[in-house]
Amino acid sequence: YYLATTDDLQGLVVQGKTITETLEIARDVAQKLLESQTDTTLSPIAESFDYSLVIGQ
Repeated sequence: YYLATTDDLQGLVVQGKTITETLEIARDVAQKLLESQTDTTLSPIAESFDYSLVIGQ
């Protein structure tokens, strides 16, 4: 399993069986977290992104 989290969005912690699945779940959870916040100054989630991927055992 793979785990994804971020310091940029409090509460985003997801797990998936593959990297692709984990990123898809993370996108969905991030969108729901952003929608639940009342601050309208937040930027929408981009369709693509460029972040480092850290894989550990």
